[in-house]
Amino acid sequence: MDVLTQVLVGSSALLFAGAVGFLGLGLYQQFFERFLSEVRDESAGGVKGAGSVAIRRLGAMNRRFMWPGYESKARRNLIKAGEPQGYKPEDIMALQEVSAVAGLIMGLILMNSLGFNLAWALGFLLLGMYYPLIWLTDQVKKRHLLISRALPYSLDLLTLSVEAGLDFTAALAKVVEKGKQGPLREELQLVLKQLKMGKTREEALKSMIVRVDLPPLTTFVTALIQADKMGTSLGKVLRIQSTQMRIDRTQRAEKLAGEAPVKMLFPLIACIFPTVFMVLFGPIVFQFFFGDLI
Repeated sequence: MDVLTQVLVGSSALLFAGAVGFLGLGLYQQFFERFLSEVRDESAGGVKGAGSVAIRRLGAMNRRFMWPGYESKARRNLIKAGEPQGYKPEDIMALQEVSAVAGLIMGLILMNSLGFNLAWALGFLLLGMYYPLIWLTDQVKKRHLLISRALPYSLDLLTLSVEAGLDFTAALAKVVEKGKQGPLREELQLVLKQLKMGKTREEALKSMIVRVDLPPLTTFVTALIQADKMGTSLGKVLRIQSTQMRIDRTQRAEKLAGEAPVKMLFPLIACIFPTVFMVLFGPIVFQFFFGDLI
């Protein structure tokens, strides 16, 4: 190889290395640097913050592929769950994709290590794909439980405030001020903001029904709306609703207490009785089989 060929080859290598370097620098400035800035701005920070940013980036890519039915259902469940971590419907789809890939990888690892067939890997893929939906449903149930537990106290406080002479808006502000921290207080605070912005009482309360979608709260709010339309005394309606809610809560507690023995039956039979039988009859059985050898 002559000197000219060596110079050309070296120059080509240098140009190729420079092009790759500039391409990497451009990609860093265009994507990776922005990604790092978003991770630093994320409240979680660290690995969790990077995961949240990656999920939102993937969700933004999924936005064009979402069908209306999935979007409306996911948005409704997110609203009922209190929009955990600020997720949007496209972010839930991104979580499903990531979870499906993780489930498929786990299924393939188990298939290679334990000798499972391909159906197990596909089963793990489906489980991973549906796990974010299961998690979202569980978040809705947890929020509904917190609202159900906080509702009697807030209703009593609202009743006392109205009976003390405050109007509904002032009584609601007192409940928001003195109420326990939780999702019910957040919903009442949002209703109070909507009332201050000019919405009618009926519109603000109906929007809370749609957001929460909890039967006890729906019954209470519907009674308030009917009392407002018919001109019935608000304090009397609130007192009746408060009493009825206390009765319902007592009946629900009695029902759960009645179901407890039935739920304890299987753990009792499966876990406690065998241990008791081993302690009581183990020495007798041992003596019966090995007594002649001792």
